Amino acid sequence: MDTGTHFVFGLGLGGLAMIDPVISSHPHGAVAVLIGTVIGSNAPDLDMLLRMKSNADYIKHHRGLSHSVPAVLLWSSLITLVLSLSFRAIPWWHLGFWILLSVVLHVFTDLFNSYGTQAYRPFSREWVKWNIIHIFDPFIFFAHLLAILMWGAGLAEPRVIFPVLYVLLAVYYVWRTFVHRKLTRILSSADPEGRPGDVYTLLPTLSHHRWNVVRRSEDGLYAVGDWNNGRLTWADTLTCDNHPAVEASKSHPDVQAFLGITPFPCASVRQQSWGYEVRWVDIRYRYRRQYPFVAVVLMDFSYVPLQSYVGWLSEERLEKRLRMTTY
Repeated sequence: MDTGTHFVFGLGLGGLAMIDPVISSHPHGAVAVLIGTVIGSNAPDLDMLLRMKSNADYIKHHRGLSHSVPAVLLWSSLITLVLSLSFRAIPWWHLGFWILLSVVLHVFTDLFNSYGTQAYRPFSREWVKWNIIHIFDPFIFFAHLLAILMWGAGLAEPRVIFPVLYVLLAVYYVWRTFVHRKLTRILSSADPEGRPGDVYTLLPTLSHHRWNVVRRSEDGLYAVGDWNNGRLTWADTLTCDNHPAVEASKSHPDVQAFLGITPFPCASVRQQSWGYEVRWVDIRYRYRRQYPFVAVVLMDFSYVPLQSYVGWLSEERLEKRLRMTTY
């Protein structure tokens, strides 16, 4: 999920903790647990600090080790230790339970979107992405916001509001999972252009009625479209280039970071007066007829890299960033 949603999850879990009589009866219990759940709900995303090193390092490691089983235990233990030293009168295991829950829910909810996490590490380095919930889901965010405002305004007790909230959210997640599985089963039969061997992937959007769709054919051809209110339409088709420059680009760190996380990479080659521009795009992310998640390597005719970029940019900003003198 996005940072804002993780933040309101932290506040919501702090409210839910009021059902714990040890927390609710202590004069500083609400403050202590709220600090813990907010920090715990955001701690796994501290790997965003890798941006300070490079985009490639951030993309390669974001939601990787920081979202693993050992990391969940480490984050929870560190936060619990610090808060227990600050609030000694509150039994540490009560604080620890709610902090652990906040960290676990951070990782668990991240599994539902298209970016995914390496939550199974150290048992597996697989990127787990269930493609069910958009990274920002309006229902999840505003349901939390409403409950928090009701709590803050004193309209209802947190021990009433937040159990109801999380029961509703559990039902919502189950419903979205059911819809995703149902639509995935019928996509191939709903596509008049489909061929045997085509593989369909359904991706969430902000709308409950609209899903992005990626079709990959056995010959490597991609089609990108959407499923909207029971209707499947295709917006774009892509053929990935097979060129020596593409193979040469795979050894570049920026491209390796990109290929390490995307299940739908597609490369194109443009020959320029100074060499080649190899552009990799992630088919999952199409916005305003563009694919903003890219890895680009500029190389001379001997395939020696001249300049590169990996990350999120519009076509116009990417061209400005990669502008270079003529060789």
